[in-house]
Amino acid sequence: MGFRAHAAYVRRIVGIVLAVLLIGGVAAAVVAGRDRDGDGSSGTAATTVRGVIGSEKAEFFADPDTVKALAARGITVKAETSGSWAMDQLSLEGKDFAFPSSNAPADELRRRSAVEGGPLRPFYSPLVVVAHRNAAEVLAANGLARLKTDGTSSFATRGTLLMGPYLKAAEADRTWQQLEGASGHAELSGTLFITSTDPVSSNSGALYLAAASYVADGGRVAADRAAVDRTAVLMRKLVQVQGAQQTSSDAPFRDFISGVGNPLVLVYESQVASLLTHSKRQEIGDLVVLYPDTTVSSDHTLVPLTAAGRQLGELLSTDPQLRELAVRHGFRPQGAAAEFTAATAAHTDYIDQQLTGVRQAPVPTAEVLRTMAERARS
Repeated sequence: MGFRAHAAYVRRIVGIVLAVLLIGGVAAAVVAGRDRDGDGSSGTAATTVRGVIGSEKAEFFADPDTVKALAARGITVKAETSGSWAMDQLSLEGKDFAFPSSNAPADELRRRSAVEGGPLRPFYSPLVVVAHRNAAEVLAANGLARLKTDGTSSFATRGTLLMGPYLKAAEADRTWQQLEGASGHAELSGTLFITSTDPVSSNSGALYLAAASYVADGGRVAADRAAVDRTAVLMRKLVQVQGAQQTSSDAPFRDFISGVGNPLVLVYESQVASLLTHSKRQEIGDLVVLYPDTTVSSDHTLVPLTAAGRQLGELLSTDPQLRELAVRHGFRPQGAAAEFTAATAAHTDYIDQQLTGVRQAPVPTAEVLRTMAERARS
């Protein structure tokens, strides 16, 4: 074979090999794309649903089982976190849903949705106060809390925070040192207060003010500026004694479990229930869960901005597997107490399944609550 013929032959072979590689690369890209949009195993294409969520739901959406369950139903969720009350300041362009932690911020967001139908509330969680054992016992000794033992141990792991007496103590600027039984506990010093989140940007902080103002104003929900004025001084004390506040309850709760920070922290019951479900008991330490006798339940409210967002909300509300996964992360599904009761049956020494003796305070409108939060921070 001559040089020219040999060269032509080589070029033909190289061309064939390149063509095979190109076809293989295109096929691999298609498969990769399918896996990326689907559940990574079936190759079934999925609809990507984008949204913004409260940080307390981040672990639920990141759970591999949640990701897999949604993918099996043709959905991949891409979510970013934000304080619930800060969501209305975000650009929601390109988003399919917003998922704050209560109705009030959802009402603000709903005005920006052109999707027919109202928001969806797949699950909820009441606010609780976590306390270290020494702090809880001192509160009880001074009439600010009632503790309950389960009969299997000599100390309480659950109880009730008496909001009326507690708010009177806060109004009087009482310190731990002024409380009977606090001496000898170096960690109990300074002004008595509950750590909460920034009420201007965070849902739990705003709902704390809603419950506190309701109790302080004689069981009246704040309906106007005059009502805000009546409790403004006390609300300011509850907030400003804390100094800098977080925009999410996640960090204060993790600090508490690690044994640092304030001995009293306002969190969602779902955070406690999730911890109990996923942790070994020795990791819980001296945790005591105090249910305020007047509290507010956080109705996690999904606001659909597109049809895809509504599809996600309906799945979270009705799909048995997704409801079970929500319970695993400590949430109470709407309309199905039995699911939560069964999941927390082993943890009733900490969790009050029936919310015995807990009164739900009405929540002011979004406008009034925002005014209250801004006054408290001013």
